[in-house]
Order: sequence, then structure tokens, then C-alpha cells
Amino acid sequence: MMDNHKLEYLLRLGDATLVLGQRLSEWCGRGPALEEDIALTNVALDLIGQTRLWLGYAAEVEGAGRNADQMAYLRDAHQFRNPLLVEQPNGSYADTLARQFLFDTWHYFLLDGLQRSTDARIAEIAAKSLKEVTYHVRRSADLVVRLGDGSEESHRRMQDAFNDLWMFSDELFESDAGDAALVQAGLVPDPASLAEPWQRHVAAVLEEATLQLPAGTWSQSGGRHGRHTEHLGYLLAEMQFLQRAYPGASW
Repeated sequence: MMDNHKLEYLLRLGDATLVLGQRLSEWCGRGPALEEDIALTNVALDLIGQTRLWLGYAAEVEGAGRNADQMAYLRDAHQFRNPLLVEQPNGSYADTLARQFLFDTWHYFLLDGLQRSTDARIAEIAAKSLKEVTYHVRRSADLVVRLGDGSEESHRRMQDAFNDLWMFSDELFESDAGDAALVQAGLVPDPASLAEPWQRHVAAVLEEATLQLPAGTWSQSGGRHGRHTEHLGYLLAEMQFLQRAYPGASW
């Protein structure tokens, strides 16, 4: 039973980084400035690298003979466990940055907790990933401040982006019986324990950016249990096309 809970958790970690990495890759060659184009591509590559580690471990725990690539390319939308936040469309650059900052902040505190896991493999992957994510969260926070406290137009766009995406943030801190079992065993941090430091950091950055913390109480969830928005299906159709059309193909 514990292996089933662990598998589910590893899929959530790997799917979150995979889907967001795919989203960010859509900006390649389209960034608003050359430096940003390169930076976003590098962040996407970091996330895909982390995906290989999480899904690779998930495949081992599953014990069904699959590898990380098969986990990524041969599952359907209802089998993905990523939070709804990361599958939302890129929208404007403000939308992309707001989504990235909300995720990066949560990701940082999550990995910080996971590096103390009693599972040596989880702790090792988390510690390696945390080095990259420390840069991610600093970068996205800096850009939120620069645009939020920039022109009237950039301020408006950033505020609108946070207002629109805020409904997806509560899902990051949800937990179920599987999480409780893993927390009890010391494998993962309690998801609810991440909410306070996340909220504190987000609030501080938005204040510096002269942005208002969204006050909406409506929330959307379901991604952790395979219930997704229509956006994930379109994303997977593009991401998985080659492997589905030519099974087993390799470069």
C-alpha cells in the first residue's frame, strides 16, 4: 500500500514539472526579448530534467517495466496528476510570469522539505532540484516586481494575471489519505505546512511589486486526481504526437 502512495506522489511531482516545462517550451523563439527567450528555455530544460528523475523513480516503484519516457508519452490526460495551475495556457507574458512565480514559490518550499525525506532517493532528487529552483524563484520574483512596479500597462497586466490564476493556488496544498501516510512515514512534508511560508513570500513580493494580493475565495482543483481542464488534452496531443504516431521511435 505504501508503494502505491509513493507512486502516486512521484507522479504528481514528475507531472507538475513535465507539464510546466512543456508550457514554457512554447515560448522558445517567441520571447519578448532574447535574454528572456533563453532564460525561459533554460528553466524549461531544468524542469524536464527534474521530470526524468521523478518519473524514472516512479517507473521503478511501479515495477511494470516502463521507463520515464513511457510514463511521459504513453499516458492519457486522466492519468496525469499535475496541479491545474501548470496546465493553464501561457496567455500574455504577464500570465506566464504570474503562473511561474506562484509555482516556483511552492516548488521551492516543497523541495526544501523533501530533501529531508527518509527516502534517500527522494531526498537526493529534491536536493539536486532545489539548486535549480532557488534560481527559478528568485528570477520569477524579480520579474514580477519589475513589471508590477513598472509602467501602468505592465502593472495592470500583472494584477490581472494574478487575479485570474489565484483560484488554482489552493490545490497546491491539498492532501489526502495517501499524503497522510507518507507524512507519517517521514517521506514527504505535510502539504498544508507549505501554505504559510508560501503565502508570506508571495505577499511580500506582491507588496514590493505594488500589486494587491487577490482576495477571491473561489478555488479550482482536481488535477491531483486526474480531473483536468481541457487545456491539458491539447498540450498532450502536441507533446505526445511523435511517440504515439511512431511507437518506440528514437533518435
